[in-house]
Formats: sequence, structure tokens, C-alpha cells
Amino acid sequence: QVQLVESGGGLVQAGGSLRLSCAASGRTFNMGWFRQAPGKEREFVATIMWSGGTTYYADSVKGRFTISRDNAKMTVYLQMNSLKPEDTAVYYCAARDRRLAYSPIYAYQYDYWGQGTQVTVSS
Repeated sequence: QVQLVESGGGLVQAGGSLRLSCAASGRTFNMGWFRQAPGKEREFVATIMWSGGTTYYADSVKGRFTISRDNAKMTVYLQMNSLKPEDTAVYYCAARDRRLAYSPIYAYQYDYWGQGTQVTVSS
């Protein structure tokens, strides 16, 4: 069982930046970030492989968000720049502990989830 603890959410004005962190208690194959806005389904944001660092992004955040990892700290980050009001959501960290030949972008492909952290972008 892997525990995930997110931090770094908050309130920011449009155009601003935030960095989310996700500390993992164990090593897995993939780490991902998802988000869920009120009344909407949980959607994929970004994913990274622990080994090799291969990344993949949703089109809606490509060029604005960057996912990275610190293997020594077993922590994954999501740097969010040029934030927009539509980025407002609860952001969840997720981990997959089975090898996959491609980047997992669906929630059902992940095995562990954090508690979520609120990100609010004001206009």
C-alpha cells in the first residue's frame, strides 16, 4: 500500500503560478495528477514515469504545467504557470504500481490516490 500526500494548493489570481507536491511512501511505476471541478468528472492533467522521467500532458495544460519528480525525496511536483479560472479544481495525485507500455491517462489505470488539494484561480 502506497500513501500519497499532496500539498501546495491555494488561491491565486489569473496569470499566477502555484506548485503542487505529492510525497509518496513507496516507489511505483507512474505518478499522475488529475483534477475535478464542481459538477464535472475527474480529468487527467499530467503523468510521469519514476524511471526515465517520461511525461505526458493533457492538451488543456500543455505548455503551462510541468510535472517533475525527485527520486531521492520520492516526491512528484506539478508546476502550474499562467493559471486560468478554468483551472480551478481539486487536484489529486495518483500512483500506478504496475508497468504499462504507454502513459496512463485514465483514472482507472491508477492504484493509489491522495486526498486532494484545492486550487482556486480568481479572475
